[in-house]
Amino acid sequence: MSTFLADQPILLLFGLLAVGTLFGRVRIRGVGLGPAGVLFAALACSALDPRWAVPEVVGTLGLALFAYTVGIVAGPSFFGGLRRGARPILLVALALAALGLLTWALGSALGFSPGTTAGLYAGANTNTPGLAAAVVRLDGSPEPTVGYALSYVGGVLIMLLSAASILRRSRAVPDPEGASQQPEVTTATIEITHDNVMEIRELRRTPYGEVLFSRHRTPDGEIHMAAGSTVLRPGDLVHIIGAQASVDHLTKQLGRTSDVVLTWERDELDFRRIVVSNKALFGKTIGELQLWDRFMATATRVRRADQDFLATRELQVQPGDRIRVTAPAAQMPQVAKYLGDSEHAISDINPLGLATGMTLGLLLGAIPFVVPGLGELRLGSAAGPLLVGLVVGRLGRTGPMLWTLPHAGAETLTQLGLLLFLAYAGGRAGSQVVAAITSPLGVKLVLAGLVISAAHAAVLVAGARWLALSGPRTAGLMAGSQTQPAILAYANENSAHDPRVTLGYALVYPVAMVVKIVMCQVLTMI
Repeated sequence: MSTFLADQPILLLFGLLAVGTLFGRVRIRGVGLGPAGVLFAALACSALDPRWAVPEVVGTLGLALFAYTVGIVAGPSFFGGLRRGARPILLVALALAALGLLTWALGSALGFSPGTTAGLYAGANTNTPGLAAAVVRLDGSPEPTVGYALSYVGGVLIMLLSAASILRRSRAVPDPEGASQQPEVTTATIEITHDNVMEIRELRRTPYGEVLFSRHRTPDGEIHMAAGSTVLRPGDLVHIIGAQASVDHLTKQLGRTSDVVLTWERDELDFRRIVVSNKALFGKTIGELQLWDRFMATATRVRRADQDFLATRELQVQPGDRIRVTAPAAQMPQVAKYLGDSEHAISDINPLGLATGMTLGLLLGAIPFVVPGLGELRLGSAAGPLLVGLVVGRLGRTGPMLWTLPHAGAETLTQLGLLLFLAYAGGRAGSQVVAAITSPLGVKLVLAGLVISAAHAAVLVAGARWLALSGPRTAGLMAGSQTQPAILAYANENSAHDPRVTLGYALVYPVAMVVKIVMCQVLTMI
């Protein structure tokens, strides 16, 4: 059996993925290893027989795929957040750099090799791409994986407990970055009671954000699309969509809320959610779709993944978006045909854009950068694709080249890439981990990992208090800084899916990823 599995690497790979995924689903008090279960399954298998190892090319492919698709998904929110969240980003970057110095000091004091020290840093900060960068730089040495495996669990638990404590103690702390949150979209029907001399297009901007108008009914019962040139008169009813604060502001300005539901009147005007599957529209903005000019139709909301966005003119359309459109009933079939409205079509993962982006990312990762006093430094197969993914994810489209991926497809590729790398990484260090656990080295690694993870949590908590961040945002910041999906899932579940959690995570995650990858390589050099 041992020889058979050693000669069947593909069979071994999927067996490891199956066993490791089942192991990762085991939860104790709601906490599980998640994808990292594959790493520990691979470690166990390679400890039983060193020949049970996944080929290196599989690990490299998985890592590059994971990093690139993370960049694609995070690109738009990352660059948008840079303008508003510079201080939290700087906090995380400086904290991770300081942790690198702490790790080096501990490694030197305890007599760890540079590879083990780099793995300790990656494990205590639960960063698999950082581990990959160290392994690649040391030509496949198992030392980083040993340090990673023995410090990983402590890194998850300490940051998880810290996030739980933050959520319990500071749920009501004011958030000075509240304007950067994606507000929940709501609707209302307003009865106009005030004389108004402004056109609808002049009313869309409020101090609290934009408001969209869809339907307009006159006092005699005629219902029309709300055109930009329409002037609202007393007795009119108008249906609006926007953030709650914006809707409340406009209601006070124009009149009062009405119990009439204009959306029930669907004989002349209709509405529906339409899947954007027309590839020619991917990467364009809502304004560039020209729905009003083509069909006298209005886009009011865009549903992406599990979140609704206000369909502002500047919002960029991504594959698989579901746009809620209001239009004359007779025009709705033409609108659907124009947008595509095909669930099957959005399953296309855009092979040309994916392959081109991955090529650029791997090329960037292979370019050596000379660091004075340290020698050559490469971004590698993680940071290179990540940076390219962030840029092209933000661009969406460059001329005829489409970069974006359907959200569901990107998430699937992200998870698959991570699992492939974990299966490879664990297969290179099983026997070394067993030897380390039963030696003084193992105890030192576990304790050093706990110190580093605790220092990480303490710095972030202190920094968040100094920045006066709310509990949910701080929890998201901690999950992003730790690049740990398990902490994000816990924080979401225990904050009733407060959007500040995810926004804090997305803001710092890309920077944390890059800093950790670079620090892991630096630690192998000193």
